[in-house]
Amino acid sequence: MSVDPAPDPTLSRLSAALGDLPKRGLPPVERWDPPYCGAIDIRIAADGTWHHNGSPIRRDKLVKLFASILRREPDGRTVLVTPVESVGITVEDAAFVAVEMAVDGTGADRRLSFRTNVDDLVSVDAEHALRFEEGPDGALKPYLHVRRGLWARVTRALTYDLVDLAEERLVDGRPWLGLWAGGTFHTIAPVAAA
Repeated sequence: MSVDPAPDPTLSRLSAALGDLPKRGLPPVERWDPPYCGAIDIRIAADGTWHHNGSPIRRDKLVKLFASILRREPDGRTVLVTPVESVGITVEDAAFVAVEMAVDGTGADRRLSFRTNVDDLVSVDAEHALRFEEGPDGALKPYLHVRRGLWARVTRALTYDLVDLAEERLVDGRPWLGLWAGGTFHTIAPVAAA
C-alpha cells in the first residue's frame, strides 16, 4: 500500500486562491516530434504579456492554452508545439512571470511556492530551482524553473520578499548570500570581503 506524501501547504494556499478552475494536466509536448514550420509573430514581452501581430492577446484562456504547449528546444528556441507542427515564438526575457508567493517554515525546512501569470503552481525543489542573475542595470533578477526548460521571472515585489529571507552561509569555503527553499540553499551572490 502506498501512502501519498503530505500535501505541500504553500501549494495548497495558492491553489485555494485560484478557486474552482478546471484542473487538467499539461499536454505531453515532450513526447511530440512534429516538423518545425518556422516562426510566427507571437511574442512574450518581459512583463509576461503575450502579443500577436504587435497587439496584446487579451483572452486569458487563449494565453493559458498557448502556455500549456510551450516547449524549449535543445537549440534554445521557444516553440508552440502540437502533434502535427512546431512554430517558433519570441520570448523577451522569460516565458512566465511568478506573480504570487507562499512561504512555510524557516531555514533548511522552508518551503516556497509560486503562482505564475498563467496559474501554474510551482514549489521550489530540486527540479524547480531558483536562480539569480544581475540585470543590465545592476538589479537582482530571480528566476524560477517551471517546466521543460522554461523559466518564470520573479516580480520585483516578490524579489524584495526573497531578499528578506536571505542569509549568509559558507558555500565551498566562501561566504554567500542566499536562501533556503525545498531543502536546498539557493545562492544569490557572493559576499564581498570587508
